[in-house]
Amino acid sequence: MEDVDQPSPRDKARPPLGSLAMIWRFASRYPGRIAGALAALLISSAATLAIPSGFRLVIDRGFMGGGDISRWFEYLFLIVVVLALATAARFYFVSWLGERVVADIRSATQANLLRQEPRFFEENRPSEIASRMTADTAIIDQVVGSTVSIALRNVVTGTGGLIYLFALAPKLAGLLLLGIPVILVAIIGLGRRVRALSRASQDRLADVGSVTSETLGAMKIVQAFGQEGREAARFDSTVEAGFATARRRIALRAAMTAIVIALVFGSITAVMWQGALDVAAGRLSGGSIAAFVLTGGLVAGAFGALSETWGDLLRGAGAAGRLHELMSAVPQITPPPRPVPVPRTEHGAHLQFEDVHFRYPTRPDQAALHGISVDIAPGETVAIVGPSGAGKSTLIQLALRFYDPDSGVIRLNDVPLPEADPAEVRGMMAMVPQESIIFAASARDNLRYGRWDASDEQIWAAARAANAEGFLRALPQGLDSFLGEGGARLSGGQRQRLSIARALLRDAPILLLDEATSALDAESERLVQDALGRLMQGRTTIVIAHRLATVRAADRILVLDEGRLVEQGDHATLMRQKGLYARLANLQFQDVAAG
Repeated sequence: MEDVDQPSPRDKARPPLGSLAMIWRFASRYPGRIAGALAALLISSAATLAIPSGFRLVIDRGFMGGGDISRWFEYLFLIVVVLALATAARFYFVSWLGERVVADIRSATQANLLRQEPRFFEENRPSEIASRMTADTAIIDQVVGSTVSIALRNVVTGTGGLIYLFALAPKLAGLLLLGIPVILVAIIGLGRRVRALSRASQDRLADVGSVTSETLGAMKIVQAFGQEGREAARFDSTVEAGFATARRRIALRAAMTAIVIALVFGSITAVMWQGALDVAAGRLSGGSIAAFVLTGGLVAGAFGALSETWGDLLRGAGAAGRLHELMSAVPQITPPPRPVPVPRTEHGAHLQFEDVHFRYPTRPDQAALHGISVDIAPGETVAIVGPSGAGKSTLIQLALRFYDPDSGVIRLNDVPLPEADPAEVRGMMAMVPQESIIFAASARDNLRYGRWDASDEQIWAAARAANAEGFLRALPQGLDSFLGEGGARLSGGQRQRLSIARALLRDAPILLLDEATSALDAESERLVQDALGRLMQGRTTIVIAHRLATVRAADRILVLDEGRLVEQGDHATLMRQKGLYARLANLQFQDVAAG
């Protein structure tokens, strides 16, 4: 963890509240609401400052002057009514702005995150991103919906109060003004350290969210291995680290508040002392000194409160900076300025890998693919086999252009992938991943992920072909049934069949099957294999499988080992070569026979 007592180079280059400019860009979209909030703020501040003037009139013209005292109390009552209405209006406008700005920031951040390639999420934990989207936006909501308004109100009240103090008693106001530079120095000097601690505190809060998400998402493993105590201790350690950082921040803010209040009210007390001497000497009226005392209290409270709002603004700047990093992240895989259209072929699509070399960005010291060259003809079914870590799934991820190869070219219907729009490339492919991804939504929405405009008849046809119709009709609300987080209400085999139905519904020219039948029992696997056999007709299909019995019928089998293409051919040819494929096949078939 970085030394939070020292600003980072990035913090030194940016003004303390520079990150709040991002918040202003979103807030400035609503000038009418800002104008309403500012008008209400000015009116409420003016009404607040009018109260001491009202008391001055009550004392000088009511009590001392012998006039109609009720008139001046009616004046005070009118000020109170104006103050109440203006405060209510200010609260409404700034609260609306806070919620609206946070909603817009969340939407803009999520939209940019959806543009990022997978490597971004390998380098930035999704759980930490989720924390930024919740905890940091909550801080921004507080800043926009409360802190900024309070800070502006205190600035206006303090400034207006000073002007009124000079009008009442210039000498006393001048003495009071001498203490303000000292107060500002204290706020700015301590504020820098508070800012660094605020950012560190937010980072520790993100760590808490990450540990919580990770542990709760793996509860079966945690409990199966009896690691509840260790996970509780790990969580406690993370919480304590966050508390330690927060405690330092709180202590520093408390010290800053104490120093500022002592300076402010100490100055007020000294000035009031001199004021009392002026009243005794007849140089000031009783009403004037009463108004001066009340206004001085308002000014002192306003500038004293600025020390607290400064700390909140610094926290908001830290939160805005963290969100701005997500919002301004530039994806490395983007459509070219003038994408080349990918021509359509009658049956399937033509996919070529030409001398492809690739290393994952998070594992640069380990090559995933070495000089792979493969030409997959339209309508051909190609199986990819090999030991774990051989690079089988990597080929699919490169075909989908989740990554770009370090060297070499991948072509789709003779168009190099970097020259095409990634969305168009992916639109020509339907994928069934090794781990079924089921969203916390209805069965209908999970199936329609393959084609969002699909009718119920098309959905049921795809479900029937994937052997999913039976369990879907048995759900309490059928297609409208909520499937739970990650498809928790379904078995592993049901989730896999739902993923296959989703790919069937997409009806794309290229079908990518990454261990598509790995979670199915023997009967379901046979039925799904029959369905896939029909689906593969007229389509280019890439099948990844560890169980070699599922790929015997492929037109061609590619054998990968440590990122290299070591063999290719049909099942019979590869068995005759007695190479890696033959060894793997013999081992598996012997295991099946022994079982």
